[in-house]
Amino acid sequence: MPIVDRWKDMGTIIMGKMESGFLRVGDVMQVMPNKLKIDAIYRDETEVQASKSGENLRLRISGADDTDICPGFVLSNIKCPVPIVMQFEAQLMIVELLEHNSIFTVGYKAVLHIHTAVEECEVTKLIYEIDPKTKAQKKAKFIKSGGICVCRIAVEKSICIETFSEIAALGRFTIRDEGRTIAIGKVLKVPKIR
Repeated sequence: MPIVDRWKDMGTIIMGKMESGFLRVGDVMQVMPNKLKIDAIYRDETEVQASKSGENLRLRISGADDTDICPGFVLSNIKCPVPIVMQFEAQLMIVELLEHNSIFTVGYKAVLHIHTAVEECEVTKLIYEIDPKTKAQKKAKFIKSGGICVCRIAVEKSICIETFSEIAALGRFTIRDEGRTIAIGKVLKVPKIR
């Protein structure tokens, strides 16, 4: 569950949309990287004992203060935590580049929007370009508007993401520059956790 907001109200409250799995009162979960206990679950204004994926929830938690949690953190199971990464490989479709920066290449800096996280990012490697008609892969030094590529992206601060094939909502993102969406993408590979 990506966290959208948090506040204090008879304990710490976090809010977000449950993207996969289920949750019960009393479950011990972790908000990457904090461990906490779920004291109460609210769907709309109603307190419930359990919830499933697809529901918008407010959770009363213990074990963390509201200052320990930020939008962009992800609530996950302790046994199967969401990976925390500083770089990942992704497939991008370049929607529209800016007039003064009309090629997408290594070193391109922009803002990454993935689930509820917003972070500065930089393209560190263009792995290959994908021909939209034939789906053939070829090496490329840059990509123009309308192009599709696979590249490596690095972020300044660590973020919690998952591959698109595992959990689509945690692996789908946009890249924005100067307030305009320049690319949409999906996470293909995250580094192995050691």
